[in-house]
Amino acid sequence: MDLKAKKVFLMDMDGTFYLGNTIIPGSLDFIDRLQKNGKSFYFLTNNSSRDANFYALKLNNMGLKTIHKSQIITSGEICAWYLQRLKPNGKVYLLGTKELERDLLKVGLVSVQNDPDFIVLGFDKTLTYHKLERACYFIRQGIPFFATHPDINCPTEDGPIPDTGSMIKMIEESTGISPKIFGKPYPEVIEYVSYRTKTTQNEIVMIGDRLYTDIAMGKKSGITTILVLTGETQKDDVKESPWQPDYVFPSLSDIDFN
Repeated sequence: MDLKAKKVFLMDMDGTFYLGNTIIPGSLDFIDRLQKNGKSFYFLTNNSSRDANFYALKLNNMGLKTIHKSQIITSGEICAWYLQRLKPNGKVYLLGTKELERDLLKVGLVSVQNDPDFIVLGFDKTLTYHKLERACYFIRQGIPFFATHPDINCPTEDGPIPDTGSMIKMIEESTGISPKIFGKPYPEVIEYVSYRTKTTQNEIVMIGDRLYTDIAMGKKSGITTILVLTGETQKDDVKESPWQPDYVFPSLSDIDFN
């Protein structure tokens, strides 16, 4: 497997490119090497409560001055793309942030309070009982239910807080109905990347620090995978995992194209 032949490099952010608000040593040098070798790169995040503008600004403030919002792909964006293909200008009852709503509106979907075509659940710190009650009512009426990503908790400086996966469980318990879920590790991520970048699966590489999201998604989608050991996964964890990366490197700075 030759990394030199690959065209598009996808990267997880927290644990791969930075940790919290601190860039991992060698990350900027890795971007320089990608650009010198004529490679395209994109950052992936499951967090649908923020949009591409937020992450582009964060990366810019960390020193990645060449980043553009078009190089950030969020789970909300992937969900919006998928729903617009299902029903152009479809009506959405949303449990999510204003940023997620903008991602939906950007592709022509319409945010409504009544008579929706879809129910969409994202990471929503503004979640209320009224929203839950209405969503469960619509879901029981047979309205299709979607969730932007499966993460149970969202890490914060004060410890983990409930994320979309926890909210999914609550709605599932009430309605007995499970959503279609986007984000890592689901293959729609790579379908969207192929569409956006006009590349095939054998031209794409996924780099991340988590076996069960980053590497699992890559393996399910048939793309090349690179695990870096700067985040959650330790080298010993790899032996026990059903998801085996194609490459393992200590950090981004150790990835070799030769």
